[in-house]
Amino acid sequence: MTNAQTPAKLVHHVFFWLKNPDSKEDLAQLLAGIRALSKIETVRGIHVGVPASTEKREVVDNSFSASEILYFDDTVGQKVYQDHPLHQKFVAECSHLWNKVIVYDAISA
Repeated sequence: MTNAQTPAKLVHHVFFWLKNPDSKEDLAQLLAGIRALSKIETVRGIHVGVPASTEKREVVDNSFSASEILYFDDTVGQKVYQDHPLHQKFVAECSHLWNKVIVYDAISA
């Protein structure tokens, strides 16, 4: 690793499929909501993205509308995030935008 910082131990990766995938307004609202989650004190880093225009391969799924990767020190920090008022606000204000969400949580091995 070239970065001298200690990496976060828990990664929370979420994929969202919009109900209206062609709506630029819905995507903008979702991305703004995701970015606001970075203000939660236990979030150590964030990546907000949309499908990349990479090579089409059988193993690549680019059917999602947006994704977030959040980094935490541990499961306690991730739990603080789940219960945090900003996360609850995000769900309340943005859940009507999506029809599917998949979450992958991984801890350092």
